[in-house]
Amino acid sequence: MTREKIGFVGVGLMGHGMAANIIGKGWPLTVLGHRNRQPIEDLKKRGAAEAGNGRELAGKSDIVVLCVTGSAEVEAIVNGPDGLASAGKPLLIVDCSTSDPSSTLRLAAELAGKGITLIDAPLSRTPKEAAEGNLDVMVGGDGKAVARARPVIDCFAGRVIHTGPTGSGHAMKLLNNFIAMGYAAIYSEALALGAKAGLTPKVFDAVIRGGRMDCPFYQTFFKYVLERDRDAHKFALRNALKDMNYLAAFAQASDVANPVGASVRNSYASAVAQGRGDDYMPMLSDVVAELNGVKLAPQ
Repeated sequence: MTREKIGFVGVGLMGHGMAANIIGKGWPLTVLGHRNRQPIEDLKKRGAAEAGNGRELAGKSDIVVLCVTGSAEVEAIVNGPDGLASAGKPLLIVDCSTSDPSSTLRLAAELAGKGITLIDAPLSRTPKEAAEGNLDVMVGGDGKAVARARPVIDCFAGRVIHTGPTGSGHAMKLLNNFIAMGYAAIYSEALALGAKAGLTPKVFDAVIRGGRMDCPFYQTFFKYVLERDRDAHKFALRNALKDMNYLAAFAQASDVANPVGASVRNSYASAVAQGRGDDYMPMLSDVVAELNGVKLAPQ
């Protein structure tokens, strides 16, 4: 069976593992060049080709997977100078970024007139699962397009949920991230309150772990809190703020009051305003602790 040619844009923390799984499972792969050469060179050693811009990548691909920061980056790689759309050929674009659903719907409608199909397939879990090929993927798109993309998505996914039409995957991803970021903000505030009362993170964990409030996200978060493992959950606070901004826009467009979401957003806005945007999500606990004059790290 002749396999379709795959293009990949965004071989960062998540994308490198995804792309490695695609090429490791026998698909012909071309990656878009980037100034960060380490992941590019690693994939080339595995057999990937490299393209210098989106037009060239589109020319070498039938399906293009995007794993970039958000909607601004997606729109730039698709419609920017020498972007994917400038190749003037039919493509299936699979957007695995965390994007604004309104941007996704607008872009999909625009591209349809050019013979390009856009579906959204945002991700859940961490770079560890990306490397293992065990991500959770939420896919929005019509059934035919999803079925075509599914063998490629299965290369890096352990669980795939078809959420509905185009845009629904990105909407569900925002809700998923809202819950995760809400938990992180709650954990951080609870730990600061506990420290004020003389309760160490170790005592806090002894009560929560194994109980009804325990979950895999909690365990990842506390791997940093207890072990100071900076790489326990590699998701930057500035990206968390970006996603909460998308959620606020989504709520406003939907005429939904979201006071909890606004409060969670402000936790991340405060951290980024203090210059902590490149810290990872569990480090929000340190930001909140410092604001309250306490420390969580073992002395």
